[in-house]
Order: sequence, then C-alpha cells, then structure tokens
Amino acid sequence: MAQAHNLAIFRGLIKFKSNTQKIWGVLIFLTIITAIEVALGIIKPQALTHTYFLGMKVLNWIFIILTLVKAYYITWDFMHMRDEKSSLRRSVVWTPIFLVFYLLLILLLEADYIYEVFKNGFVTWNF
Repeated sequence: MAQAHNLAIFRGLIKFKSNTQKIWGVLIFLTIITAIEVALGIIKPQALTHTYFLGMKVLNWIFIILTLVKAYYITWDFMHMRDEKSSLRRSVVWTPIFLVFYLLLILLLEADYIYEVFKNGFVTWNF
C-alpha cells in the first residue's frame, strides 16, 4: 500500500489540500529564491560587492547560501527525504552540503595562495 506524503512545507507552517497545490507552493518558493538571486546579480549592490568575508565578496556568499537552500529544499521535498528515517536524511542531505563547504574552503585557500604568489613573487600578473 502506498504511503501518503506529507502535504505541508516549512515544518508544517503551510499546509496544502492536494499534491498539485503543494507542487505550486514549492514552485513559488523556489521561484522567489531564484528571483532574489537574479535581482541581486543584476543590481549588484555596492554594499555587498565591496564588503569581503573570508576572502570573498558577501554577494558571492549570498549566492552560495541561496543555492544551497534551493538544493536542500529540492532534495527535501521532491526526493521525499522528509518521509525517510533521520539517518538516511542526514546521509543524503548533509553530506553534499559539507562537501560543498569543504570545496569552498579549498578554493578560497588556493586562490589566496595564488594571489599572494602573484602579488609578492617574481611572477607578475599577465592576464
């Protein structure tokens, strides 16, 4: 027998009557996040582009965080991770998020090293 899926999102804050309504609700949520990303990419506020955090512009951090939120929510809702046991949810959802942050750490450290080599070394910027 098929298991009925949970028709609520945001931990039960918004509840839907049918799967079709839930799909539209999730679509609207993901569209709003994408619209925020696109608007920030077009406008590029100076307060966010000239402020740095951990060696990267704050605007880039916002893009990374919003992208991870979308990826997490797509996995949570469309892959029905909410209906699974907590150990499977953690292994499927949290592992890629930790790997993305680890990759970002490596990229930031290497980029800073390359910048320092070109800035202070004998090799000059030629690109």
